[in-house]
Amino acid sequence: MENNGVVFQAEILFGSANSTESKRIHQLVRKGLAYKIAPRVYTTNLADNTEAIVKRNWFRIIAHLYPGAVLSHRSALECKPTPTGHIFVTHAYNNIVELPGLTIHLLKGRGPILDDKPFFDTLYKSQDARAFLENCMPSRKIEEVAKSLKTAEISQKLAEINQIHSESALIRLKEQATVLAPMLGLEKELKVLSKLISAAKDQALPSTPNQTSGLSSYLGKPFHLPTVKLLEELYGHLAGNNYPQHPDLNMATVTFQHYAFFESYFSQYLDGNEFDLSEARKIIETSSPLQGRKEDAEDLLHTYQLCSNKKEMATCPKSVEEFIQLLQKRHAFLISSRPNKNPGKFKESNNHSGISELVPWQLIEGTLIKGFDWYALLQDPFAKAIYLFFMLTEINPFVEGNGALARIMMNAELVAKNLTKIMIPVVYADIYQLSINKISQHQDFQAFIQSMLNIYTFSSTVLGDTKNEMERYLRSCHAFYLPSQGKLRF
Repeated sequence: MENNGVVFQAEILFGSANSTESKRIHQLVRKGLAYKIAPRVYTTNLADNTEAIVKRNWFRIIAHLYPGAVLSHRSALECKPTPTGHIFVTHAYNNIVELPGLTIHLLKGRGPILDDKPFFDTLYKSQDARAFLENCMPSRKIEEVAKSLKTAEISQKLAEINQIHSESALIRLKEQATVLAPMLGLEKELKVLSKLISAAKDQALPSTPNQTSGLSSYLGKPFHLPTVKLLEELYGHLAGNNYPQHPDLNMATVTFQHYAFFESYFSQYLDGNEFDLSEARKIIETSSPLQGRKEDAEDLLHTYQLCSNKKEMATCPKSVEEFIQLLQKRHAFLISSRPNKNPGKFKESNNHSGISELVPWQLIEGTLIKGFDWYALLQDPFAKAIYLFFMLTEINPFVEGNGALARIMMNAELVAKNLTKIMIPVVYADIYQLSINKISQHQDFQAFIQSMLNIYTFSSTVLGDTKNEMERYLRSCHAFYLPSQGKLRF
């Protein structure tokens, strides 16, 4: 396979006791379409280096090779390998397994207990209380080879919990750790953790497709490797972090709808569908389009109808199949007035966005499926929301309506947790777009994350018992200014 950015979705294959499956894998190897990278582990990706392939699929490999194991110690808090590829897992025995680009440290210990949740497939993750206890265990090794984080790093994570989720979260953490410690034989570690929690309470933190077509159903759908690498790196910047969780203060149906009006108005503006505010209000309140702008008006109306529907906005995908179906269903509704734009159907031809070429249309579905892996692994609601938003923005799966859909999918993650939705006003449009471009063109992930954190904080301040009251507040923040006219203030 040429190094053209096309890789099959099933880039990792596992040896099987099933003779048919085993024969298929050996057939691929004989034809030069796959090669062995470790005992019982093969790859069909001939376009990338082996270390990168293993690192990108570390969770899938561990889940298959060590079913029922628990992502533990520092790895349970970081949710990813260390920069040099070390990962720590509690299993039935001790061992160190060396794979290209990945060192798996198997630590003998107890399997999943109580609130330890599945992380990926048959791989579990230590719940927070267990993970903090495990990180209080002494380690003779230093720096990132050590299974435990340094005391200063543990203290920082506890301080983040205190700052972001309040002291009550630390109290619950200690209560849960008190229950777990005797079960795990970690009573000494409980004493260390208790002291660190007490200290944290008193201290705030500063802020080629033709070659393999006959085997396509076996290999899965092909994906766009450059985009998947970008998504993998974004996951690495988001994983294991605690972000602010701003409760939604517009929970009453009427205020939720007021917020949805301005959210939809701004969302359509970002996509070039501009209205006077009075025109937009008339469209929403009467459900009737403007003369000569029927399709534009219906785009706004349909966006509002999705954004103002609490039940719909609290729906998030639990599987990749649900994800694809939800994308297509919401898109079909959003642009139902534009049948020539193929509502609900992925693109069937290529296009360009600025200086960047988008994912080739033949690779859209496979790239969405592959990108869903990291979405499913992320724990923090804000992290999941902005990851999903960026993934859809970058892949651009439909002919039209991608921006509005990406923002709706992002906000659904927040609504599902009773958190405030993200509203992106006109005055913030340039900063918002620039931060997205900084990932695509310069791999500046922190600029994007910080930009979204800033606007998330602003969004949490948008309140009002009436639409007029909410509008007055937005105007006081310069929300309706053009980017050249001023800056957002709140």
